[in-house]
Amino acid sequence: MRMRGLGRVKIIAARVRNRIRPGALILLYHRVAALPSDPQRLCVTPQHFDEQLQVLSKLASPTGLRELAAGVSKGAVKPHSVVLTFDDGAADNLHQARPILERYDCPATVFIASGFVDSGQEFWWDQLEGILLQPGSLPESLRLTVNGKPFDQQLGPSAHYSHQEFERCKQWNVLDQDVPGERQRIYLSLFNLLRPLPPERRSQVIDILREWAHTNKIGRHTHKVLSHREVRRLAQGGLVEIGAHTVTHPVLSSISAAQQRAEIQDSKRRLEEIIDQPVLSFAYPYGERSDYTAETVRIVRDEGFSLACSNFKGVVQPGADLFQLPRFVVGDWNGEEFERRLKEWFRG
Repeated sequence: MRMRGLGRVKIIAARVRNRIRPGALILLYHRVAALPSDPQRLCVTPQHFDEQLQVLSKLASPTGLRELAAGVSKGAVKPHSVVLTFDDGAADNLHQARPILERYDCPATVFIASGFVDSGQEFWWDQLEGILLQPGSLPESLRLTVNGKPFDQQLGPSAHYSHQEFERCKQWNVLDQDVPGERQRIYLSLFNLLRPLPPERRSQVIDILREWAHTNKIGRHTHKVLSHREVRRLAQGGLVEIGAHTVTHPVLSSISAAQQRAEIQDSKRRLEEIIDQPVLSFAYPYGERSDYTAETVRIVRDEGFSLACSNFKGVVQPGADLFQLPRFVVGDWNGEEFERRLKEWFRG
């Protein structure tokens, strides 16, 4: 039986503990880039990233992920320590983020989906954005089958998407309650349908959409994924740790245990071949509690990782579960807003 108010008591207890003995924060980034369209809210501009690191250098103790994990194991987490992590493996992690990390001598871990390395393709969510949310003309009807079910949509006037309309809607993102047009509505519907699909089925649908839209398969320069040479450069010098993020970025809870093991094992092996170093850190794709299972956690342990990061909020305290470390997602905030959020997160 669940006691009424128990959750509230736990929250209050956590806040009291965090004020008496502040723990550590793990921050989650994806990209450091200035893009006109960012519906998934994955980008922090270089200017804002610089401002955020200024705040960290003033108010916190930037530290490495494995150093934090060692402290958690020993029961001695350094107060107000902060770890930076990046998911997926966009090329701007090297070209935009790393120079700023070097400027502030701030370590970070980059979790890479190894199957995209050297592929020349964009991540599937970027491909979907490129097909539907860029200015230009599309056929008026979209008919396809997704996971055995028909998906039939009429674009109407939105079949032609002018530059003026794009400018009006380009700030829209998936958290906005108001959906400005048919293109955004179809994007949302397809994203939710494609997200849990096995990678091969998802790729098939993306290929059909690309053919329907008459777009080519070559990735945009602004959406490049790291090449193996760039991964090696990113790992040089020890400031940036390379972590694994599966091969194809699936929802792990939606595939079999054998498929999960292959995704986790092959990602580790491929990245170790590239950088010629052990890969000991892992991040669950998407990372919400429903996106992986207890079996997933066991597989990650079995495959020789020493820690794993999730994607739900929480302050890291001594005794934390090293295979379900919480993280806070960072938005494209200026220094002032980032400082406010950082202080709020430390309070729990």
